[in-house]
Amino acid sequence: MSLTRRDFARKSAITGAGVALAGSVGALATAPNALAATETDGAETRPGHGDHHHGVGYGPLIADPDGILALPAGFAYEIVTYSGRTKLESGEFTPSNHDGTSTFDGPRGATLLVNNHELKGPRANWEYPVPLTEGLVYDPAAAGGCTVVEVRRGHVAEWVGIAGTSTNCAGGNTPWGTWLTCEETEDKAGQNGMTKDHGYVFEVDPEDRRANRDPKPVKALGRYAHEAVVVDPRRGHLYLTEDAAGPNGLFYRWVPPEGFRHGRGRLRTLADDAGVLQAFKCFDSGGKFVDDLSRATKIGTVYGVDWVDVPDRDARTVSTRKQFTDGQITRARKLEGMWWGDGGVYVVSSFARAESPVQHDGQVWFYDPKRRTLTLKVLFGVNPDPSADGAFDGPDNITVSPYGGLVIAEDGEGVQHLFGATESGRTYPIARNEMNMGTAEEPEYSEFTGVTFSPDGRTLFANIQTPGIMLAITGPWKRQKRG
Repeated sequence: MSLTRRDFARKSAITGAGVALAGSVGALATAPNALAATETDGAETRPGHGDHHHGVGYGPLIADPDGILALPAGFAYEIVTYSGRTKLESGEFTPSNHDGTSTFDGPRGATLLVNNHELKGPRANWEYPVPLTEGLVYDPAAAGGCTVVEVRRGHVAEWVGIAGTSTNCAGGNTPWGTWLTCEETEDKAGQNGMTKDHGYVFEVDPEDRRANRDPKPVKALGRYAHEAVVVDPRRGHLYLTEDAAGPNGLFYRWVPPEGFRHGRGRLRTLADDAGVLQAFKCFDSGGKFVDDLSRATKIGTVYGVDWVDVPDRDARTVSTRKQFTDGQITRARKLEGMWWGDGGVYVVSSFARAESPVQHDGQVWFYDPKRRTLTLKVLFGVNPDPSADGAFDGPDNITVSPYGGLVIAEDGEGVQHLFGATESGRTYPIARNEMNMGTAEEPEYSEFTGVTFSPDGRTLFANIQTPGIMLAITGPWKRQKRG
């Protein structure tokens, strides 16, 4: 049943602020450049201004003498994989451009990780593409794919999970223990050297190598510039983000066909038109249609959500986001990482510029499927000086922390961080990328990607996308206070 604008307006009028707050985990923190009137962490390089003195976060970041990763005192990192240096079981080098990642319990106490490699276009464009392992190739012309990494008591092994896909950006894990890898491209066969259509979701099993043979796209989930995907474990719905512009991308929901039961390998059995793919449409408490999520300028903003069927999910002639006229759906720029937690979906919009109604440097939303509401939890104003350390911008990959709140990978301008956001309104630094790919006069730092905790919560894994490094961070993790 759809939630109409009139229903949402009526409920808002009856319950007032309760609509915004019911069932929420609190408005999460904003960075020092944020638009909300809440106290936040200062830069760790400005003594006396950090919340670590009051128990939030882990204190100032300490420069790394090896020039890779600055961490708080007591924390340490290990390099798990390094493109062009570490090798797969088959002898080839680890592929480059690490991106979306998730962890899984492996055999005999091991931790398994599936690691996307965001490589777009022909293989000849890349020094370290994903190797074309026999039986695991979708399109032999494509450079991307996933590797599976096994970590057990200091020993690391890595092998190909899927190859011949393109621009594997984020994705998402499933309740049944597999990884859904997303292609952030709309290239068709004959474009950019490809021999097959791209822009799909594929399922990768980290444990059963045989299950990954003969890769098949899950066409029921649509063909577009996929970013991330999460599964509602109760309802069986899948939520998906689209990272696109001209026009801005959409937030999607896939509703499975009646009687369908999820499980290992079940998605690849679906017909190409199985279930219903829908795009979201938002309206405010007054019943007014919201054309773009950048319209929200206050933490705690709540929108009602309805869902509109996508006419041609395979985008045979027109991109899915272009199949709607203005007024039919809501758009947002740079819809990126997602994570399921607290009974709903955390969704990131990394930034908005001139292509959007209002500019910002990042939003994190929470979609509540039970109430069919979307609440703004984190909002970053435009960062006036990205080269200065301390101000966060450009949230991208995201995970819910076992210690409370969120951990967010930064993909903004200038300095790049991993940072935390507590449930009550504070941010704090966890790590800083110190690998300068530019010059001393004009430094340049790659984004962080694939932030995810080990199943036991003791290790935080994250990637530096370029050159392609997977890191394992350990230390005195603690439950973060609400503030």
